[in-house]
Formats: sequence, structure tokens, C-alpha cells
Amino acid sequence: MTSSPQADRTGFHLKGSAPERYEQYSAPIMAPFVAALLDAVDLCPGHQVLDLAAGTGFVARAAAARVGPTGHVVAADSNGGMLKVAAANAPRIYPDIEFTVAPADSLPQPDDTFDAVLCQQGVQFFPDLGAALAEVSRVLRPGGRLAATAWAAWDRSPYFAAQRRMLAEHGGPTAEAYFAAAFSCPAERLTAALTDAGFHEVAARDVTFAVTLPPLADFARGHLSAVPWGQAVEDAGGPDGLTRAAEAVTAALSGDTDPDGTATVPFTSTLVTAIR
Repeated sequence: MTSSPQADRTGFHLKGSAPERYEQYSAPIMAPFVAALLDAVDLCPGHQVLDLAAGTGFVARAAAARVGPTGHVVAADSNGGMLKVAAANAPRIYPDIEFTVAPADSLPQPDDTFDAVLCQQGVQFFPDLGAALAEVSRVLRPGGRLAATAWAAWDRSPYFAAQRRMLAEHGGPTAEAYFAAAFSCPAERLTAALTDAGFHEVAARDVTFAVTLPPLADFARGHLSAVPWGQAVEDAGGPDGLTRAAEAVTAALSGDTDPDGTATVPFTSTLVTAIR
């Protein structure tokens, strides 16, 4: 995947690595779902928490603020570049965030370590969901809680629907496969896998938040450059191809766009909770 795009035909230049752009452009979309995820496990000061598939640390930072200096947060991800950005953005008043490069199905922590495991938009990308959830069960203490989010069907979120329509013209098999993977873990798949892994009180519900996106002319381009399907579009068509794709997304959302260029649209995710 491209990590340092050149200037496009408009002269616009995207800055930073792909993980740095993910931190910048995914933040407004992820923020309300982070709060919902933490609320679902009722974090308290002193809790030991694992942020699984932590990415650039949205959940880890919020969890650290809730568990406080007497708690401990481990942020684990198989992508070292994402964790490097997470570490750079860790709040210095809560130094006890531990960053661990590890896949979800092979964690280095001993049995019965955590009071809670949180996973935001990661379960759909695990190569072996069952193995990952078995590993989560192993590191959770008896009675420990799991909460995970996964995007609901793309047509439930207008911004993602606009991206999907764009891919029909500007994407290709690789971009479309990456996009499909992001929406590949519906509630029934995840709840069944949790039950098979021995969890109980498994529950799923959809959560929807209205999110105000920054001015779309730049945001759509930046966000696409930070996600795998957009990177595949750029790999195939170069910076100008990415720009044309972003313009298509922006045009599709013109009816939701305010005079200042921002757009407020709903995003829907499935929130699943379970107890070990």
C-alpha cells in the first residue's frame, strides 16, 4: 500500500504516513463509538484492560483516562506502524499504557490477566475469528467482560455507501475485497463465534451516531488514503485516481453537505458484549 502520496492534479499533498493519516482522518468517525464501547464494560479505576487490534490507540487512550493511574492498559496490534503512532499520541499523565505488537490469536499475556477486553473495528479482520476469541477468553479473568464493535452493513451508513458507489467506477477487485472485509462480521457471525468460544450473556445491538465530518473536499481524500480500499485505488490510479475517487464520494454526499463543506451523516455499528 502507498504510504507517501505525491501531490495530485489539484496540487493537494497528503502529509504523513498511512498510520498517521489514519489517526487524523478516522478520529471523527471513531470517537462516539469509543465512548459506547467503554460504557459497555463499565470500566472503573484500577481495572486491567486490553485494547485488542488497537490501531493508533483511540480506545486505549480513552480507557486509560477511565482506569486512571492505578489501572493498566495494554494496546495490542499486529501492525507495528500503527502502534508507533499510538505510542506517540499516548497521554503523558497516564504513562501506564503498554504497547505490544502481537496478533489477536497469539497474545503474550498470561491467563486471567484482564478485567476487560475491548476491540473497536478489528474483529472483521482477524484471519481466524474463533482462534482470536479463544485467546481473548484465555487472557480474561473469570467474569471479565468483552465489548467489540464491527460496522453494520455499509448501506446503513451514507458515507460508506458513497464509498461503495465510488468503488464501482474507480475501484477494482483488490479495493472491493478490502472494502467488503470491513463489513464482513455481522452480529450473527460474531455472537455465534463468541458462544462457540465459551462466552455467556452474549448480546448484540446496533448503535448509530450522527457524525459531523470535516469539509469533505479534503477529508474524503485524506480518509481514503488511510484505509486499505482507498490505498488500493491509489495504487492502481495514482494520486489523481485517488482524487477522482474522493471527488465521487464528495459528490455523492452533496445533499448532506453544509455551506461550510462539512457533512453530518449517521454511522451505524454493531456493538457486541459478552462475559467470560
